[in-house]
Amino acid sequence: MDRRSHKSLEEVHGTIETAGKKSPWKRLLAFLGPAYLVSVGYMDPGNWATDIAGGSQFGYKLIWVLLMSNIMALLLQSLCARLGVVRGRDLAQASREAYNPFVNFVLYILAEIAIVACDLAEVIGMAIGLNLLFGLPMVWGVTITALDTFLLLFLLNKGMRKMEVFIIGLIFIIGGSFVVEMFFAKPDMGELMAGFIPSLPDSTALYIAIGIIGATVMPHNLYLHSSLVQSRKIERTKKGIKQALKFNFIDSAIALNLAFFVNAAILILAAAVFHKNGMFEVAEIQDAHALLEPLLGSSLAPTFFAIALIAAGQSSTLTGTLAGQIVMEGHLNLRIQPWVRRLITRMLAIVPALFTVIYFGESGTGKLLVLSQVVLSLQLGFAIIPLIHFVSSKKLMNGFEIKWPLRIASWFITIIIVGLNGKLVYDEITGWLTTAENPIYIWTLVIPAAIGAAVLLIYITFKTTVKDIKSEKRKMVPHILDAKVDELAQPLSYKKIAIPVDFSTSDEKSISAALQLGGKDAEYTLIHIVETPGAMIYGDEIDDYETESDEAFLNKYKEKLDAKGFKVSVELGFGSPKKIIPKIVNAADFDLLVLGGHGHSGLKDLLFGTTVDSVRHRVNIPVFIV
Repeated sequence: MDRRSHKSLEEVHGTIETAGKKSPWKRLLAFLGPAYLVSVGYMDPGNWATDIAGGSQFGYKLIWVLLMSNIMALLLQSLCARLGVVRGRDLAQASREAYNPFVNFVLYILAEIAIVACDLAEVIGMAIGLNLLFGLPMVWGVTITALDTFLLLFLLNKGMRKMEVFIIGLIFIIGGSFVVEMFFAKPDMGELMAGFIPSLPDSTALYIAIGIIGATVMPHNLYLHSSLVQSRKIERTKKGIKQALKFNFIDSAIALNLAFFVNAAILILAAAVFHKNGMFEVAEIQDAHALLEPLLGSSLAPTFFAIALIAAGQSSTLTGTLAGQIVMEGHLNLRIQPWVRRLITRMLAIVPALFTVIYFGESGTGKLLVLSQVVLSLQLGFAIIPLIHFVSSKKLMNGFEIKWPLRIASWFITIIIVGLNGKLVYDEITGWLTTAENPIYIWTLVIPAAIGAAVLLIYITFKTTVKDIKSEKRKMVPHILDAKVDELAQPLSYKKIAIPVDFSTSDEKSISAALQLGGKDAEYTLIHIVETPGAMIYGDEIDDYETESDEAFLNKYKEKLDAKGFKVSVELGFGSPKKIIPKIVNAADFDLLVLGGHGHSGLKDLLFGTTVDSVRHRVNIPVFIV
């Protein structure tokens, strides 16, 4: 385990410049983006299931729940942005610093459950969309969703801005599709406006309302937003932080209102088409798709519906992956390869999805979608309560803590969410005890888990209220306490430097850097690895044209450097550079290894991997990366 404390999403941290923009509009545009990545979680396939169920059963009567959820989301996301901007910590990192290791680990497990539940909705939604648009069987659709791992990594390699543009493009596809749907549906505006008056007709409405809240205010989005705002490089002054908070709030307001439009459009569509025609039990996305054409009289309606569903599933799964990385790195200070992290999360979601499709058929996917959103809602309190404590602390926020009106509003929202969840859990357990033939499993498993969750909620609620969190950071790794600055300031002297080359344009940079570090007193060894299939099999016994050509080219490098007065030798290796370079370096007494690029980037990085990452973990000398 890498026990160093990392910056949140280190590969994109502070990569977008916001200073130096004279126009207020340009300054605002520099900040726009993070909330759009967050907002896609508010319009994912899980939302579709709860919105369709609510609209078909209760018409427009639950649209007030969507509006309330959106207001909650805007407040909570603004608190996350404040935490990230002011403290430079995401919610998971802040929790690791605040709580003891056991509580921190339990919070991590709960966050992971929320992410898997969210990813489960994306897997099913994507599979349904592919089935509706192309007729692909659900089992195959669920299976191939693992491939979007590569899309995420490709976008991250291209930079945060390009990923944001891609996500915003998907959002406009979703929004545009529902503009068309609304044109076909022609909702009753009088009944629609009446739906903003709060009411809960029965216990089923409560279950769906909680599902809507869980589908809208998602736990993983709180972790995600507190990290993504740190991709902006801001001036760490009072004025700079105030400006960042203002622009991030505008970003959140625009993005989340777009998400509210999409969610409301889905519920309105279900109410105007299904509830109006007496179809109160339409809860499956597939059924909704099948009924749109005969009820609306247009073949375009179901097509736009399926396109929007695929766009929603794909955009949400990308941001869910980032949230998983943030949670693992923040809570555990554990950093693994992003594609490994992605596949772990995706496999945990694919297994229950496949089980449902195979054993319960496609009709079970809608119920699984709603259940996944209820699970998300149950996790909310464990993320919201620490968040409110962190942003309310004067010691931690250095003058940027939230004031009493906002604190009261935040705790009011928390009480509503936790209270509704508590009632749901009580009703469900009571129902199970009444109907179960053998309730021993409920008494031994379910009830202790519910009591444990309640105890944890009470603990994190009062732990930081009674005694404020310490402002000093907990030491995550041992530190050198008596470092002698004079000794550390002495210039480094490298006598034997190894320089791998691959005959690409990057060689010039790595050789130049090495020569500047060592000067004419050092000895240099140019290393080139022959990667042909023959070299992989026969090693140094291979004798082919490419080996001869590579050796001749390597000697040309040597001759040119010799002519300039540098002491240079060459070394030819055979096989995989990731394995052979460390083998050559570790077998000799080099002082320094200078690594440059490898001549490919982007998609090829995903397919072949980077030599730099593999080599630097396998050598036992300092590595200078150009």
